[in-house]
Formats: sequence, C-alpha cells, structure tokens
Amino acid sequence: MRIYTPVEVAAQTGNKYLGVLVAARFARFVNEFPRDRSVDFEEKLTTRAFDELTRGNLKFRLVRRRRQEA
Repeated sequence: MRIYTPVEVAAQTGNKYLGVLVAARFARFVNEFPRDRSVDFEEKLTTRAFDELTRGNLKFRLVRRRRQEA
C-alpha cells in the first residue's frame, strides 16, 4: 500500500482537508458500481481514490451550501 502525504494531496486540491473529502466522495461513488465477482481488486477504494487524486485525474468543483431559512 502506498502512503500519500498531505503535501501530495494538497497540491491537487488546495488543502489537505479538501483532498480527503474529495477522495472519500470518489471512493463512495466507485463503491456504488456493481463489481464483477471474477475480478480480484488488489487495492482498497480509498487507496485508489487517493491515487487518482494525486495523479490529477479527478476533477471536482465546490458548491456552496444553501442556508435553510426558518
């Protein structure tokens, strides 16, 4: 398993916290796809998400939250 440093993650997203959120969202997205039972996955989804993020393959955009009015 490869270890990703906060500097590597922050290089793609601007800060390490946003990088973790983007990678987690991508891992959840990939987890929703049906898997072929005959294929053995050698990497965990979070490792795969960090790999894609640090390579620059993930594109994301920030969406501001709407405030709920009382």
